[in-house]
Amino acid sequence: MKKSESEIEAYLVKSVKNKKGLCMKWTSPGNAGVPDRIVIFPGGGVYFVELKAEGKRENLSPLQRIFLNKLKNLNCDARVIASFKEVDKFIEEVMPDEVYAT
Repeated sequence: MKKSESEIEAYLVKSVKNKKGLCMKWTSPGNAGVPDRIVIFPGGGVYFVELKAEGKRENLSPLQRIFLNKLKNLNCDARVIASFKEVDKFIEEVMPDEVYAT
């Protein structure tokens, strides 16, 4: 069964918290199309994440596409995540275990 956007979002929040990071809901009055979450990891990595239900990766609104492109043009890391597997891949890419191993 495919995961909903809210299930994927909850999994992202839990996964980021497990790495001692912040996964903040982003609302910006007057700025439609902002990504769902701002993720900040220890060490200063900042990521903008738009979440979609599994199989719905391409269902971005025109305003979401524009805002993601604006962020990317500012050299920000802005991405779409649409599955638990993509959450795991994101976490491993930006915060591999060995970086903070003691």
